Amino acid sequence: MTTTSRLLRALAATAALATAVTLAATPATAAPTYDLSWDVLTTPTSTASLRGLSAVSRKVVWAGGSEGTILRSVDGGLTVTSVGPAGTSDLQFRSVYASSADHAVAASIGDTADAMRVYVTDDGGMTWTVSHQNTLPTAFYDCMTFTNKKDGYILSDPVDGKFLILKTTDGGHSWTELPSAGMPPALDGEFGFAASGTCINSNNRGDLFFGTGGVDPGRIFRSTDGGLSWSVMDSPVAGAPAGGIFSLSFGPGRVGVAVGGDFTTPDAAVSNAAWTDDRGATWHAGTGLGGYRSGSAWMDGFHDAVLAVGTSGSDVSWDGGRTYATFDSGTFNAVDCVPGACYAAGAQGRMARLAVER
Repeated sequence: MTTTSRLLRALAATAALATAVTLAATPATAAPTYDLSWDVLTTPTSTASLRGLSAVSRKVVWAGGSEGTILRSVDGGLTVTSVGPAGTSDLQFRSVYASSADHAVAASIGDTADAMRVYVTDDGGMTWTVSHQNTLPTAFYDCMTFTNKKDGYILSDPVDGKFLILKTTDGGHSWTELPSAGMPPALDGEFGFAASGTCINSNNRGDLFFGTGGVDPGRIFRSTDGGLSWSVMDSPVAGAPAGGIFSLSFGPGRVGVAVGGDFTTPDAAVSNAAWTDDRGATWHAGTGLGGYRSGSAWMDGFHDAVLAVGTSGSDVSWDGGRTYATFDSGTFNAVDCVPGACYAAGAQGRMARLAVER
């Protein structure tokens, strides 16, 4: 399959970047009595499609997207600046991870194999270094996750019949390919989605998970040994040539969710959500997502509360992904939450801030 077709497949959402909100802690037994909405902010671009997103704190958030765009805010979204690497206007930064206002890692895709790169900065985006550049003609970097500030993983579409995992142990300054012996074979036509940077993610124990599409149903791969060996299972999320699992996220304890759908039918809302309460060993069907959803995030400070965003709107679950309700009809690609703040990212360079009212 050509890189161009992968790019078309990966264009899953035209959305808006969302920003921070103060979230009051709520008891596990409290009924959900909150009204949620997005407050749109001002950014220096109106053309970039933002998909990579990393919230560091209530004040600090990074986002990446097309046209070589990387944005940063250090004041909770009141001001947003462009800090992307020079000479990268032909790249799309689909995955971003940041550990502070100074340190960030961004993985790119583009029209050629050598456009699959990883950039790292330690000075808030003033300077960037290419820490990895792809040399494999069939690789395609879908998403990235870090289990701590040093250890990170990038998922690539299958190379020689198996999904490829890159790993860093120094905060993104160098990368190595993990052995493929422990990776189950990919099915014919199976791939990941470079829609929100969250098709690979980890739980609070450091177990790794990634979701796939292109096959029906979408599958979930799981590793409990740092990516050296993997198991794979069918999920309750339906797959299609342009559909499957787009995002995984995990909350406190044993809980997690998977969301997706088919980005060519953004309003379709059938078999597009799953949840787990046993650290990803088994997955069950969720209901109520308003359509195709490309990003998800656990709301810190709210027991069992999860956000999901996509091109046809935003949803919230108050019961760990079992049921969802739509609270906004705007378009977003990615969402991320930290204690005291939630952010999202999308098309036309928009940023927004999640507002929570009782």
